[in-house]
Amino acid sequence: MSEQIPPTSGSPRPLNRRTLLQAAGLGAGALAAGGLAAGRAAAAAPGSAPTGAVPASASGSAPASSAVSSADLPLTGGPDFPIGLFWPPHPFETTPARYQEISDAGFTFLITGNYQFDEQSGGWALKMADQTGLKVLIAGDPRIEAIAHYMSVTDDRSVPSSLTTADATSWVQAALGSYANHPSLAGFNVFDEPAQSRFPTVGALTGIVRRLAPDLMPYSNLWPGNGAGYAAFVQAYIDTVQPPLISFDRYPILSDGIDLNYFDNWAIFRDASLRSGLPAWTYIQSVGYNGHRVPTASQLAWQVNISLAYGCKGIQYFTYWTPDPARGEGFTGALIDVEGKRTPLYGAARALNRHWVQPVGRQLKPLVSESVQHANDTPLPPSAVAFTPGDHLTSATGGAAVLGLFRAAQDDGTRYLLVANRDPDAAATVQVGTNAANVAAVSRFVPSDGGYRAVGDPAVLNVPLDAGGAVLYRLSPS
Repeated sequence: MSEQIPPTSGSPRPLNRRTLLQAAGLGAGALAAGGLAAGRAAAAAPGSAPTGAVPASASGSAPASSAVSSADLPLTGGPDFPIGLFWPPHPFETTPARYQEISDAGFTFLITGNYQFDEQSGGWALKMADQTGLKVLIAGDPRIEAIAHYMSVTDDRSVPSSLTTADATSWVQAALGSYANHPSLAGFNVFDEPAQSRFPTVGALTGIVRRLAPDLMPYSNLWPGNGAGYAAFVQAYIDTVQPPLISFDRYPILSDGIDLNYFDNWAIFRDASLRSGLPAWTYIQSVGYNGHRVPTASQLAWQVNISLAYGCKGIQYFTYWTPDPARGEGFTGALIDVEGKRTPLYGAARALNRHWVQPVGRQLKPLVSESVQHANDTPLPPSAVAFTPGDHLTSATGGAAVLGLFRAAQDDGTRYLLVANRDPDAAATVQVGTNAANVAAVSRFVPSDGGYRAVGDPAVLNVPLDAGGAVLYRLSPS
């Protein structure tokens, strides 16, 4: 969880999400799967020299382009906005009641974890999800993990700790066979926060999954960062792995305020998403831990709405269940506490997911981000773009807000405007002027019925915003 350290840094990183997964049982699983040496080093920091990895183009195992697009895959496809969670109930609490509790809170999928790191516990999680309509990304399958973390996929037999393309394909096929009978299976969490040195292997596994199971999602998530080095890191991931989506985690609710580099991280990801045509997902912080406080309900909503304004196409919560404090990272206050009791954040997330993210996400998911501008935001956060009048908006006064402007993939002249409160802790009111030359009518989205309601004066929108809140408008062309 070292969102303050850019991935090009060579300095040691504090415990991160990848370590959270590994500490819960990867070592044993990897040994069982492949007979690997326990001392084999895990991935180095991004930007460091590869450790035994061979570029995919040299290995003959480059991830082949798939005819199946993101729009045809679970979660990224279809009309529903994906709302996921990391660190689900542990194996002894993997029950129909617990998974119904997840579904009731408006989640659509989960990533296995919290000591679900073997074929049996993964299969049991899928069985519970089958009964409750949830989708599942399997993390920690010992065969996938062994390859991703400890090996290179190459047909060059001189490379140490390597696996041939045929053998890697066989291992992935075996993993698929273990879970294929479950309709809740959405795909595999191939690697959480890979170092750049692991990109060729992640790419090889991603390509194998897409060839063997083109209707499943090979998913990986990137750690956070800032600046040109991080932008290059994200682009290298896209070029090497050829993923169906891009995802990152950054947790901005700090003990002493808000991490303003959150906006720069999102700007980089938005640019990468638009260039590549890949959906951009993110994690929102829903737990307190070392250096980070437990978010309030409005801070939870703020993270969601800032992300939506920047073009986010999938939200994931970190974490759902509170990791055991005996781990030493200071985790506290997630949606479900360590003893299995609901915290105030469960109710906040349930209301947010069901009454806002689900309905507004269905509106925004198929749209293309056209611009993101910060109005009345002084001083501007890093990489934030100040509001300037344009073809559709002429002015923005009052409180500080982030204005996300969207259009349909096939531009018909209609624009959608998400006005998000820049302040996670206080209400605000913003006045937004529209350009009559391009905007004939304005209607406000009503989440309760999924429709739009015409506003009285389309020339000037008076936008009241709850703390951390947002409002969506449709701007119809002249």
